[in-house]
Amino acid sequence: MNNMKLDAILWDYDGTLVNSVPKNIDITKKILSIVSPRLTGINLPECLKSEDDYHIANHQSKNWQDLYVNYYGMTENEMIKAGTLWTEHQLKNNTPVELFSEIKETINQINLPQGICSQNSSENINQVLNKYEISHKFNSIIGYDDIPSNMQKPSSYSGIKCLNQIFKTPNNKTIIYIGDHEGDVEFARNIEKEIMNDNRVISIVVKYSGANTDSWKYKPDFELESPNELLNVINNYS
Repeated sequence: MNNMKLDAILWDYDGTLVNSVPKNIDITKKILSIVSPRLTGINLPECLKSEDDYHIANHQSKNWQDLYVNYYGMTENEMIKAGTLWTEHQLKNNTPVELFSEIKETINQINLPQGICSQNSSENINQVLNKYEISHKFNSIIGYDDIPSNMQKPSSYSGIKCLNQIFKTPNNKTIIYIGDHEGDVEFARNIEKEIMNDNRVISIVVKYSGANTDSWKYKPDFELESPNELLNVINNYS
């Protein structure tokens, strides 16, 4: 049993709460046809040809800008243009997005403030949460379009904004941040550095969407094979 008391749970979205890979691939192909038609057809990036290849590239990239430029092959200007189209195409695209198994049950058993810090669109995230009737469990949702483009994860900006919406001024808080990417671990560390004031941010990485932490520079405090294992971690802090 740990002496610290948990105050909030913050989540990543893609690859953590939902399997959005089929939809993200489909949307990316559409956006490429608009801003980078040279990267379509036979020139389609390898990492967009299968879900497995997408997972590998996504877990290796630092953030969505890095993914677009260094894995898809976009120019900087094309990447910026693509970013402005993302929300529109997320909302228009009807490819199903499913919660990972046990996510809904796990979230409903958590009696702490919860938030989401994501590089997806907050409007799109809200639609999915409403579909699965769990939107009421979240006190704050910060998407990529709610923050400046140069402040995306792993910058702490969205995490601080999320915590300020939950607590107004976070002091003496113990927070869990859950993600599936090395950048999520770095993000958690950056939040803790930024807010200080006796705050602690615990980093958890989920492995059920393909994350492998063996070669990561930033290591999480806990690794989960399934969502319901989170409840055991929470119980250790109660």
